[in-house]
Amino acid sequence: MYILLISIVIGLFVAMLFVNLYFRAKVFKLYGVLVRNKVEFGAAHIFNREKLEKEILPRYPQFKNEIEGFVRHMRYSIRMASILLLLITAFGAILMYFREV
Repeated sequence: MYILLISIVIGLFVAMLFVNLYFRAKVFKLYGVLVRNKVEFGAAHIFNREKLEKEILPRYPQFKNEIEGFVRHMRYSIRMASILLLLITAFGAILMYFREV
């Protein structure tokens, strides 16, 4: 049982690393396009869709796809990293419990 839990934690860690690298490549590609064209917006726009649509998209309509892709990938990568981190923590806690028993 202990070996299975260790394997699960290692697998989750590798999955978190893969997700991080995959979305980092996607995000940096879109980020490069936005930076080259001087498209500016803050973290509040990433997490608030309404604010993004009111303030940023009308200002940069030609980069709507890039902005939406960047925001979508950022949100998804944060969500996936949070879920994987919670799973790793939960399985780590279980491992600590079984180590004492």
